[in-house]
Amino acid sequence: MVKIDLITGFLGSGKTTFIRKYAQYLMDAGNNIGILENDYGAVNVDMMLLQDLMGENCELEMISGGCDKDCHRRRFKTKLIAMGMCGYDRVIVEPSGIFDVDEFFDILHEEPLNRWYQIGNVIAIVDSKLERDLSEEADFILASEVADAGCIVMSKSQDASPEEIQGTIKHVNQALEKVHCSRRFCCEMDDVDTVNIIHKNWDEMSKEDFDRIASCGYVMASYRKPEFEAEDAFTSLYFMNVKMTEKELREAAEKILSDSECGRVFRMKGFMRIDSDSEDSSGKSVQTESDGEQWIELNATKNEITIRPLHVGQEVLIVIGEELQEEKVKSYLKI
Repeated sequence: MVKIDLITGFLGSGKTTFIRKYAQYLMDAGNNIGILENDYGAVNVDMMLLQDLMGENCELEMISGGCDKDCHRRRFKTKLIAMGMCGYDRVIVEPSGIFDVDEFFDILHEEPLNRWYQIGNVIAIVDSKLERDLSEEADFILASEVADAGCIVMSKSQDASPEEIQGTIKHVNQALEKVHCSRRFCCEMDDVDTVNIIHKNWDEMSKEDFDRIASCGYVMASYRKPEFEAEDAFTSLYFMNVKMTEKELREAAEKILSDSECGRVFRMKGFMRIDSDSEDSSGKSVQTESDGEQWIELNATKNEITIRPLHVGQEVLIVIGEELQEEKVKSYLKI
């Protein structure tokens, strides 16, 4: 049977970055792997960021959108059936940040997938500087994503203080308590026997760290679901063909993420094409490809804004959050 791992995580927590490192670890161990990007209603931005993993031992597949949730689930099952015939040793599933985790378990217990796949791990990625003022809906999604996890891997812990890390763990446990889930998480700094949180600079993680993650398993936890649908908790705005310099994009992202008149913005991501006379955030001229233009990738949350050059992309910027005010957002993007 093919082992299948689910990588959960809140919006902007770092799932795609973690998958790059986890997939490389699995390939270095001799595994032939498939990665399934499963993003309801979205453009395949995250899949673009994993393109350089593709090769003899790694293939990428994508589910994007669907006319409704049932259609999306059928596509998920169909894609897993096709992948079950490809001879993988391991399949990694990256869901959207607003994904219903039960979908993963439900589908894998259906014929014929229950004969082809063995659930390996549920790995939850949590930002070490998780926002504290999340809505009730966002707290539920967070709780549902960690409730069944074999372990939590904290992102950006090298930039967080011990107090911030402990505050994040406390918030996760409070979110679990809100949905009447009995699970609680703790880490090494708690000085207890049961440790199920890993907080470490990802660039310094050893083979032993990944061995531990790759064998963390999962827990079937019970919790109470609210009446709303998970995918209704957040909305997304899509902007095509935005024309700005890198410096202007960074400034716009900072304003959109901090201005409450834009709504509760959790994340901005996407790609933009810049031309030869663009400047970066420091005012320096950007080195471009021979055709006089290049791509940049934006990945931004309130805690961190990252813009980096890419060789390929697609012209789209996505703003994700609650109660988004499109006209105000557009004013910062100069649309």
